Amino acid sequence: MTITPDAPAQTRSIDGIALTPKDVAMELPPTFADVADERTHRKAKLAGALRIFGRLGFGEGVAGHITVRDPEFPDHFWVNPFGKSFRHIRSSDLILVNHDGDVVYGSSPVNRAAFVLHAAIHQARPEVIAAAHAHSPYGKSWSSLGRKLDPITQDACAFFEDHTVISEQGGAVVLDIAAGREIASKFPTGKAAIHQNHGLFTVGTTVDEAAFWFITMERSCQAQLMAEAAGTPLLIADKVATYTRENTAHSIGGWVNFQPLWQEICHTDPQLFE
Repeated sequence: MTITPDAPAQTRSIDGIALTPKDVAMELPPTFADVADERTHRKAKLAGALRIFGRLGFGEGVAGHITVRDPEFPDHFWVNPFGKSFRHIRSSDLILVNHDGDVVYGSSPVNRAAFVLHAAIHQARPEVIAAAHAHSPYGKSWSSLGRKLDPITQDACAFFEDHTVISEQGGAVVLDIAAGREIASKFPTGKAAIHQNHGLFTVGTTVDEAAFWFITMERSCQAQLMAEAAGTPLLIADKVATYTRENTAHSIGGWVNFQPLWQEICHTDPQLFE
């Protein structure tokens, strides 16, 4: 390696590369000309996100699900099968479900609650491509308070004036279609909802985004529970919280923040692509 630290700025170089401004580009969500390729991509991201949820300890028995719309048949969604560990999900394990709750691709059953809740959200909000829910420890703990998260950290600002609390059907196992629609009607906008006495729901335009919002919301619940146990947290000013949300918590921001987790799971769990 050759370094020339004392050379004029315009001629400085490392390994023959001039130390001059370079054109750089950030990776962005891919686009697809072929619907089959996009389906394969969405299913792989879904399998990877589920494995990440398992790794983070979000699994609890058969509870929890992430869904993503099929790119060709948007009134159908891919979801993890009932009773399968998050940590071992492969793309080939995923099942395709229509909005009537029928499994139309795959041979495993669907979690009834996953169908009822996610179908209602997907039907009510056509802009939502993916949705995530799990019985994560801090999310369900915080949900018992029936409160929104406060802007006490930079990360929590992602949800400032962009999430809601749903008290309807709180604590009940949601198996009735009408109950699912009632819950969805209370979540018409925003990236996240806290279902009282149940847990967190997050949505996004990609699996990456929905999964990251869930992960960071879970950690924000943890942070607020810890802060309130120690004292009275100071709130970030509304203007600052809004600025932070608008500059970091848009769809691309959610997608970008998921990429390190995606890189890790691809490295450690290549079986997810099977």
